[in-house]
Amino acid sequence: MGLLFIDGNQAVAMGAIHSGCRFFASYPITPASNLLAAMLDTLPSAGGIALQGEDEIASIGYCLGASMAGMKVMTATSGPGLSLYSENISFAIAGEIPIVIVNIMRQGPSTGSATRGADGDVQFMRWGCSGGLPVIVLAPADVSDCFTLTVHAFNLAEQFRCPVIIASNKEIGMTSGTLDMERVEKPAVIDRTLHEAGPFLPFQVKPGEDVPPFLPIGGPILVRQTSSTHGPDGYITTNPSEIQAGVERLQRKIDSKAESFSYFDLEERKGARTLLVAYGITAGAARAAAAELSGDQNIPVSLLVLKTLWPVPEQVLKAAAVGVERILVVEMNLGQYVQEIRRVLCNQRVDFYGKMSGQLISPTEIIEEVTRG
Repeated sequence: MGLLFIDGNQAVAMGAIHSGCRFFASYPITPASNLLAAMLDTLPSAGGIALQGEDEIASIGYCLGASMAGMKVMTATSGPGLSLYSENISFAIAGEIPIVIVNIMRQGPSTGSATRGADGDVQFMRWGCSGGLPVIVLAPADVSDCFTLTVHAFNLAEQFRCPVIIASNKEIGMTSGTLDMERVEKPAVIDRTLHEAGPFLPFQVKPGEDVPPFLPIGGPILVRQTSSTHGPDGYITTNPSEIQAGVERLQRKIDSKAESFSYFDLEERKGARTLLVAYGITAGAARAAAAELSGDQNIPVSLLVLKTLWPVPEQVLKAAAVGVERILVVEMNLGQYVQEIRRVLCNQRVDFYGKMSGQLISPTEIIEEVTRG
């Protein structure tokens, strides 16, 4: 296909279809509506189903049902819709149902400013479901990331049988850029592991593994599914040891493999005393600021762009912070992810610059903050 000039939402749609997504449902909400439109335009011709649900709760419910039947599924929304998704995200965690959720963030709180971007949902994406168990959240910074990280998101959802959230932003989703399909990273597509032979228990894992093999509901073998605490057989249980073992496995299957999907870009500069940390749309401004400071102003600054937000890529942060005197975290909110970085780098100076006004953070603002420190 060569060079394409498309927006981030269209790139997500392309990444989803490339990954084998064959079911999509969502409810219109700015700034996610053109992703719904893109899937309605392209998924049926790829042999899939795309539909507009009657509301957000129905839309994610349709997706979970299709995933339990064996399809790769995706839904898309923004902050208000993500709030309505919360119960079904918990269901996907408990029932180990693969799903990709695209959250195209906008200015909040509540309905906020529908046509202005912000990154105010960062903590909500991690903690906005019951039980506190981990989810995977990936954050694209540009159009190319929107394609590649969508493929990664589907792979992770299939590999770990869990929800994976793509933390996009109005400015990423609705801003067009060049996508070079000849050069963009295309991860190998992964499918969920299927049960092959012998007796089947829907949540029984093999020795040394933490993810159960899958069989679709509606096939020749009975498959039980419940959102309540359950044992390997899928029956509801109140046995304390069984409950404890179950939730520990759900936590362990994600957290123990976190380093394998800690995606990031690191630009290290010799003699840098400051490390800029950014993600999402702010990464572009941070990259421009670091380049100008290190070039024309002769103030070397290193840059870390995080593309995995949850689980926190602790080893990446620790390695990038070696030898610097100051870490400056830049976010389009009032200070959310910076708290995680302060937790991980508790013996180093970690400063914050951010705003949540519906305006982008500019390179000039970042330069001023770096030189002020």
